[in-house]
Amino acid sequence: MSEITAAAVMKLRKMSGQGMMDCKNALKETNGDVEKAMEILRKKGLATMAKRAARDTSEGRVVVKSKDNATVMVSLCCETDFVAKNDDFVATADKLADIAFAAAEMSAEALGAVDCDGKPFSEVITELVSKTGEKTEIGDCAKFSAGDNGFVATYTHFDDKSGAMVEIECDSASTASNEDLKRVASEICMHITAVKPVSLDKDSFDPEIIEKEKAIAAEQVKDKPANIIEKIIEGKINKFLSDNCLVNQKFVKNEDLTVEQALSAAAKAAGGEAKIKRFTRVEIS
Repeated sequence: MSEITAAAVMKLRKMSGQGMMDCKNALKETNGDVEKAMEILRKKGLATMAKRAARDTSEGRVVVKSKDNATVMVSLCCETDFVAKNDDFVATADKLADIAFAAAEMSAEALGAVDCDGKPFSEVITELVSKTGEKTEIGDCAKFSAGDNGFVATYTHFDDKSGAMVEIECDSASTASNEDLKRVASEICMHITAVKPVSLDKDSFDPEIIEKEKAIAAEQVKDKPANIIEKIIEGKINKFLSDNCLVNQKFVKNEDLTVEQALSAAAKAAGGEAKIKRFTRVEIS
């Protein structure tokens, strides 16, 4: 076998945009032939990924799966809706949801390292790229688990490009098992997908964002009489919070109620109490 020189590795790395070890292994397979090594990388999808690294991945698929008491919502992103509907892509997105239960954390890096059919999931993506020729990457992902007195509700939009998930905490297992309550929780997920709340409630809102909004409001009313400026600013901030906090937003299914009121009414009808513990929204855009 010919010696694999550092110069050859660097040349292949520059051509393909891939890591040192990938390039060195390809060169070993071709006995140091850079052009043939590049062909190997192309076949593996690695060179394709590097070539398209700057492309936008504004299409893809959001997948939801449940196992035991856990629910995952994951997104796999690509460049075109044509590929997003491809059978191989759909199957890979489903595999991503399957392996997400075993991930130490819900990040693209952690999910890419999880074993899938005897290899890291990142290699499964590489193989997919070699078939589709499009940049493909893991997008937003989340995993919720609920206790005996709660449940997780989800909603995925008809185009499979967005969705939401909420964890509902109830006063009893009986309340948590009520089907009408679960339906309202799913409708709240639909609300989240459409309305895009920033935070669950005022207490969980980022203080820095509120301070910035106060500064903006102060600038807007600086010419008003000094004795009413504070009240005007307070009113503007309250409006900002009601527009952006999930529990305070008008419920899309019944605008006479806030989201919090709609959930409470459903829980009361079920003979108990319920509240939203947390939520997440996933979108490919």
